[in-house]
Amino acid sequence: MTRKVNIVVSGRVQGVYFRAFTRRKAKQLDLVGRATNLADGRVEIIAQGDDEAIAQFITWCRKGPITARVDHIDINELPVAEELHSFEIK
Repeated sequence: MTRKVNIVVSGRVQGVYFRAFTRRKAKQLDLVGRATNLADGRVEIIAQGDDEAIAQFITWCRKGPITARVDHIDINELPVAEELHSFEIK
């Protein structure tokens, strides 16, 4: 089953290549979506893909890459309506 989530990551997640590592992990898991820096220092991620891959991705997001410090993540389910074709950095 396909699942789409919005994940907002708080902590030291900008200026540490968080979005690049996120894209790499998403591609490993065959996910599509995007990662965007927010003005308040958080990173917003939209990810869509297989249920199990999304679960693995969320687990990875709770820790992030070694260069980052993840303090908190918010996860919201989204309707699978938008056609996404790749994982982009915005």
